[in-house]
Amino acid sequence: MDRAAIILRTSFDERLPWLAGRHTPAEDRAYFREHVFSECEVWGAVGDEVVGFIAFRADWIDLLYVLPDLQGMGAGDVLLQVAKGAASSLQLWTFQKNTLARRFYEKRGFVLVNETDGSDNEEREPDALYRWSRG
Repeated sequence: MDRAAIILRTSFDERLPWLAGRHTPAEDRAYFREHVFSECEVWGAVGDEVVGFIAFRADWIDLLYVLPDLQGMGAGDVLLQVAKGAASSLQLWTFQKNTLARRFYEKRGFVLVNETDGSDNEEREPDALYRWSRG
């Protein structure tokens, strides 16, 4: 749980610096303990240590993060395949400004289905809803 929280915060703060510092490490750990690990199936990608993780539940990917220095090396692909193998369709949200994530998902068959102004998310940041379906 602690390692997943570190990966989330490191990735989030580096890739979305305008949103950095919104939560403390203790708040991140509590979020994982109270929500992620109780509501989602969580898988990790391991090198010398856990370098990325995916948290998913019925038809949804809640979180997929890989340490920024290790992105582009296949960990995200492997994690995404785990979720795809467990579902016939998946949805996920990402921020509109997160162009790296958007390209990642689009290259792997996810299709943009909606964009919002962000008024319904905690960060108040415009986001994008993506969907993938098998076959």
